[in-house]
Amino acid sequence: MSQFLKVSFVSVSLAAVSFFIILESASAQMSISRESYGMLPDGRSVDLFTLVNKNGMKVGILNYGGIVTELWVPDRNGKLGDVVLGFDSLGSYLHKSPYFGALVGRYANRIAGARFTLDGVEYHLAANDHHHSLHGGSKGFDKVLWTAEPVQTQDSVALRLTYVSKDGEEGYPGNLTVMIVYSLDNQNALKILYEATTDKPTIINLTHHSYFNLADSGDILGHEIMIRAESYTPVDSTLIPTGEMREVAGTPFDFRTPQRIGAHIDEVPGGGYDHNFVLSHRGGVLSLAAKVFEPASGRIMEVWTTEPGLQFYSGNFLDGTAQGKSGRVYGKHYGFCLEAQHFPDSPHEPTFPAVVLRPGDRYHQETIYQFSAEKSR
Repeated sequence: MSQFLKVSFVSVSLAAVSFFIILESASAQMSISRESYGMLPDGRSVDLFTLVNKNGMKVGILNYGGIVTELWVPDRNGKLGDVVLGFDSLGSYLHKSPYFGALVGRYANRIAGARFTLDGVEYHLAANDHHHSLHGGSKGFDKVLWTAEPVQTQDSVALRLTYVSKDGEEGYPGNLTVMIVYSLDNQNALKILYEATTDKPTIINLTHHSYFNLADSGDILGHEIMIRAESYTPVDSTLIPTGEMREVAGTPFDFRTPQRIGAHIDEVPGGGYDHNFVLSHRGGVLSLAAKVFEPASGRIMEVWTTEPGLQFYSGNFLDGTAQGKSGRVYGKHYGFCLEAQHFPDSPHEPTFPAVVLRPGDRYHQETIYQFSAEKSR
């Protein structure tokens, strides 16, 4: 076979599967399939796309909310385990989900008072988190149906998602055209590329909100985490940043060297971590932001990003009330999030990196979740 990519379309007898593509090269075999996942209340169909690489690593992605429903990663013995929290049905994602696996926007994280001022005009947003706006409002990008298109490259299989957020949607100005590309390669890297343009000045802050558990069960307190950050942004009792960038040295937020997530979690007000870390590279260049190791499985996850901040959330609000995949109950600290993004409440903090997007400019960010496994310690 030549070194160039060969694309074969293979018919499948299962009626639920709309297509199945095998991507072949001299050194790799990858696939992407699509099947029906259910219907929205308005009658529109939701599809599940499954990407598989040559190692058997697999990721399931919905065109609803761009939700990653499953992520199967090998452990030190090569055994695959699903390392993200989620549900078995569309109904649960519609009504019970704490943003499991979703794309988040237009503005990830919180905006104080559910309002902001841009170029002298005040805009009012949905107050869906106390008096604040959280993750884009009542119907953020996690709750919309994206247009989905399979994409192939030389060394990866990918899914391109596009959506046009209309001027005034959830209170935000400008028609915002967004493109997200999820890609899975044969080095066990799940890459997320984000791009957006606008026809009117607006603000934007996009991220991905998977809850990870590299042990694929139990709590995450024994996971060891390193975050490349010298400082973090303290928050008030409603999780709004105070505007300060405080050094992590001598605090429970010092993860410059690997620490167990549970080592100092009881010292953190509010029941655990839900804080933005100011990454040492400060954004713009793809750089290592964090590394997580789970001792029992040997799984390792590195987070690389172009973003200046990383929100570390330790699953403080999981309470076991929502039944997860295969009947699992997700209790407190059963998953963690590492959300690469700009800082929370940046529109109100002039010292934070800017989040304004203007006509003629292009929003761009890239985040990579790179998986591997340690053979022995």
